[in-house]
Amino acid sequence: MNRRVLYIFTGIILLISLGNKPGQSPYAFPGLLFFPKMPIDKSNPVTKEGALLGRYLFYDSSLSSDSSFSCGSCHKQEYAFSDSPNRFSSGRTGEKMLRNTPALYNLAWYPTLFWDGRASSIENQISFPLHAVNEMDIDWTRAINRIKQNSAYNHLFENAFDSHEIDSTKIIKAIGQFVRTLLSYQSKYDSAIIKNAHFTRDEYAGFVIITDQTKGDCMHCHPTDGNSLMTTTRFSNNGLDAIDDLNNYSDKGLGAITGNPKQNGWFKIPSLRNVALTAPYMHDGRFATLEEVMNFYSDSVHNVSNIDPKMELATRHGANLTATEPRQVIAFLNTMTDSAFITNSEFSNPFLPKK
Repeated sequence: MNRRVLYIFTGIILLISLGNKPGQSPYAFPGLLFFPKMPIDKSNPVTKEGALLGRYLFYDSSLSSDSSFSCGSCHKQEYAFSDSPNRFSSGRTGEKMLRNTPALYNLAWYPTLFWDGRASSIENQISFPLHAVNEMDIDWTRAINRIKQNSAYNHLFENAFDSHEIDSTKIIKAIGQFVRTLLSYQSKYDSAIIKNAHFTRDEYAGFVIITDQTKGDCMHCHPTDGNSLMTTTRFSNNGLDAIDDLNNYSDKGLGAITGNPKQNGWFKIPSLRNVALTAPYMHDGRFATLEEVMNFYSDSVHNVSNIDPKMELATRHGANLTATEPRQVIAFLNTMTDSAFITNSEFSNPFLPKK
């Protein structure tokens, strides 16, 4: 069965399951403990119908110039919507990206997106990969015409927006709604903090290490108590490179966006959630394993002139962990893997047969 026939077949099944009555139902987000209050974008409220449409569009390869590449090609559910184990994703042309592909979850809280913060919202972010020549490489006219060719989308758009008319604004909003539903909050860590599960001795020791300001000192950037995002969502220069002249950064990160040289080498602080699934690590994927990350933070941090002041142990080149402490920290990090998230059928590719 070719892709176009499969799309139409899937669409027919979808129409039967949805019925014929259009209208939007607010998406029921779960109650989240220890998370900050979720920001609500009033210009694009999430509905069941909008998120469902966005799910189809997220996985639809017709939104690339040669119909071979979708958002889901680089954001794979089994790896927390990262492109693990690839250091750099390959776009439609096979050309490698310049940075490691970030994971997608809990993005509603992020004020900006991309490693360098160039996108001011989820909706603003969506156009970048669509139009990039080395990614999906498609303009809106062609993208809209492609979607219109699949008659199953008429019903989906009508249900989501009370109109079967298809345009770029609706495509962006629908994908944005789907991405906002990608919530990760059901790891062992989440169960342990409400005492529905128990850390092992090593897991608990790792938790103590990362929260101890004289040990791992991780919580300034990766809060784990009272803020279950496990990121501040801000930017940091964490001393990856020994660069004294701020103009010598080959990748200036946030500084290239703001024009402020003091922010050269600053990148978005990722969440620790699902970190065991998203290797390799850092904006350039330089560390293949969590062990390599631990070695860096233990004794290889460079105390450069514009290092994040929260890197309080940089003057001694890192946390100087003992031989057993990195293993304990990794044991704790593994408790943040959310198996429910990576197997949730509501987030899976609707064009593939159900397992």
